[in-house]
Amino acid sequence: MRAPRILLVNDDGISAPGISLLESVARELSDDVWVVAPSADRSGAASSVTLALPVRLEQVDDRHIAVSGSPTDCLVLAVSELLDRPPDLVLSGINRGANLGVDTRYSGTCAVAQEAAKEGIRAIALSQDFVRGEEVPWDTAREYALPTIRQLLELDPGDLSWNVNFPSVPAAEVKGIKVTHLGARTTKPFEISHRLDPSGRDYYWLRYTRHEEAAGEAETDLAASVAGYVSVTPIPLRSRPDAELATARGAFGLAQTAGGVQA
Repeated sequence: MRAPRILLVNDDGISAPGISLLESVARELSDDVWVVAPSADRSGAASSVTLALPVRLEQVDDRHIAVSGSPTDCLVLAVSELLDRPPDLVLSGINRGANLGVDTRYSGTCAVAQEAAKEGIRAIALSQDFVRGEEVPWDTAREYALPTIRQLLELDPGDLSWNVNFPSVPAAEVKGIKVTHLGARTTKPFEISHRLDPSGRDYYWLRYTRHEEAAGEAETDLAASVAGYVSVTPIPLRSRPDAELATARGAFGLAQTAGGVQA
């Protein structure tokens, strides 16, 4: 029986400490591990693909390839072009910083897992939260990544990817693991700085900020992380906003039968 093939991708870049840590974890599961990752930091790239520019590769060694494009470029190229057969598992990360709640909309880490799931490949995104100005507690991810991944591999992959976040506490202070849904934050996620370059021309610097969770939320990834738990969140590929669909159909004078056919 052949070992499962594992593909590692991230958005922090191929030289980031998180993907090196993830590779050591993946090698506990298989000896058929491949790394295809951006050549530089592409945080915030979400699910973007490079269409107007060429994408170039650098073969670091036999199983490590740096890609000039986005995290999704890495996944697409690896699955369709670079590997002689598709991976059995895609692990994305381990991201430096949490991907919680609305963060997942901007995250290249999460986008890779979702793109892999679209291809029918089991996929898990992993991120390590930290407190700005302090050391990243990588030991927490090192302690909990492998058992969390192993537990998720026992589940039916379904029509989804998984988003795992390790809290910003030392491994010894983690309270456990919670299965959660995505939370919501209280304020806009971006801070914008308006500056002048040496020639006196305007430019802007965007900074993504993380704020507290909206009041009243429970059993969310945000609440779990703040409380010191590893959060494990299913991210379905397709949502079913049934109430909203019914309201919109009513507004347009449409009806729907019990079988789902519009009348």
